[in-house]
Amino acid sequence: MADFAVWAPQRQTVTLYTEDGRHPMRRTEGGWWRASLPEAGHGTAYGFGLDGEPPLPDPRSRWQPDGVHGLSRVYDHGRFDWRTEGWTGRPLPGGVVYELHIGTFTSAGTFDAAVERLDHLVELGVDFVEVLPVNSFDGPAGWGYDGVAWSAVQEGYGGPDGFKRFVDACHGRGLAVLLDVVYNHLGPSGAYLDRFGPYFAGSTVWGPSVNLDGTDSDEVRRLIVDNALGWLRDFRVDGLRLDAVHALRDQRAVPLLEELSVAVDGLAAHLGRPLTLIAESDLNDPRLVTPREAGGYGLHAQWDDDLHHCLHAALTGERQGYYADFGSLRALADTLRGVFFHADTRSSFRGRDHGRAVDVHRVPGHRFLIYLQNHDQIGNRAAGDRISESLSRGLLACGAALMLCAPYTPMLFMGEEWGASTPWQFFASFPDPVLADAVRTGRRAEFGAHGWDEADVPDPLDPATVTRSTLDWSEPTRSGHRELLDVYRRLIALRRTHPELTDPRLDRLGVDVDEERRWIVLRRGGLRLVCNLSDSAQAVPTGGTVGDVLFAVPGLEPRPKAGAELDLGPESFALVRVGGHSG
Repeated sequence: MADFAVWAPQRQTVTLYTEDGRHPMRRTEGGWWRASLPEAGHGTAYGFGLDGEPPLPDPRSRWQPDGVHGLSRVYDHGRFDWRTEGWTGRPLPGGVVYELHIGTFTSAGTFDAAVERLDHLVELGVDFVEVLPVNSFDGPAGWGYDGVAWSAVQEGYGGPDGFKRFVDACHGRGLAVLLDVVYNHLGPSGAYLDRFGPYFAGSTVWGPSVNLDGTDSDEVRRLIVDNALGWLRDFRVDGLRLDAVHALRDQRAVPLLEELSVAVDGLAAHLGRPLTLIAESDLNDPRLVTPREAGGYGLHAQWDDDLHHCLHAALTGERQGYYADFGSLRALADTLRGVFFHADTRSSFRGRDHGRAVDVHRVPGHRFLIYLQNHDQIGNRAAGDRISESLSRGLLACGAALMLCAPYTPMLFMGEEWGASTPWQFFASFPDPVLADAVRTGRRAEFGAHGWDEADVPDPLDPATVTRSTLDWSEPTRSGHRELLDVYRRLIALRRTHPELTDPRLDRLGVDVDEERRWIVLRRGGLRLVCNLSDSAQAVPTGGTVGDVLFAVPGLEPRPKAGAELDLGPESFALVRVGGHSG
């Protein structure tokens, strides 16, 4: 027995199509159409015909083995045999996040192949695996942000059972799983939602936007909330990363983000394990992570692009585009202490004031993710180049230390930990040649308008672009890569053994810089992270008498000097304990 239901409030008739033929559906309250078939069950192919039109896939489909244009299949969550029934989850505070893309994490590009590399993440010491979107999109390859079937797992990755095996394997190794979900738009191919009802309301730069506050928007919001709860409940993921929430067009008195927060907290209470909501936002608005009791939305964390921009610009020297306001060590120091660089201050890139200040005496740092690299900040460069292509190993190590010793939640992008030489470029594989050509020419024109040479922009539809973007797992054992990997492992291990490094209290953080001499010191209780970003050796003041050297870049031996100074080699760092410290 299988029950079928679809919301199509503006249709006169809806017909259920299965292998056995056509079955009329009855209209019920609220514009829903329903039918029950005793002979249908797991694996039954079906679709919905609207007013006599050919069948379309289910907007709430759980399984699309024949692609986003094919019929849906009935999927029974109860058939999967979970092996980690005792998993109790992980709280985000104190954790380290690792972002990966299933299609390029391994050469096979599947969940099962990714499982074979999970021990590397355990040895690295991370706590959360954040997976880029896995819901169905058109074609065999893509970033995942062109998805159209929100509840169905991309078949080429391994489908719904494959994703469950991946989550189960992560939990078996003590790794929590975060899933990237996209509710602000749908992809350009296979988005049939608007054929069923008023799901769309305008568009974004990426595709049609979703009707969150117009007529009949209650059911649209219900679809999103149900989808979010489904990933957390049925696939047992531990949290969701909400893509570009600033693009959610929502004027309701209770915003969708708050509605999601309430629903997820309720599910967490029922399941007895922590569930995490992390927003990607361009708003620099601390209300996203302010508890609902204090008038906020109640999300658990948000990405902090200002911290990334400060680190990137300070290490690389880049100042183009949105990096124009960043780059000085003073900007980095201010942002490390205050979370946002733009906090009701002028943004030259936007041509206006931007952001709101964070109350660092009340808001903990673990609610903000800090990162040196992520899929956007690499993939949205013309050539998809990583900072490891242009920075020395010493500066890469300094960047890692600043990220992992700050009072925020650190996030790594796959391969960063060994300075991967593989780029991560934008790619897609739309079968429609007209759409494919539009994506290809549009991508090149976009970068050309920003001063890049269009000839340097790789063809996103060329399969070689995917191949170039796939991690090379022979690199971690090679000279140069191996040493950087050890830096990451040891820094993450130090977070486990020294509570000063995971202390999220922002008002306890001290930062000292010298712009001209290019050094920066983080003060974490009795610990000092001392970074020399210059290309010359120098003595750096530590604010206290240097005691134990907990860790320094391999091959360098920092020497304490008389008083409170430390001799450091060029482009190097040391984590030390000090006595008689101040501040």
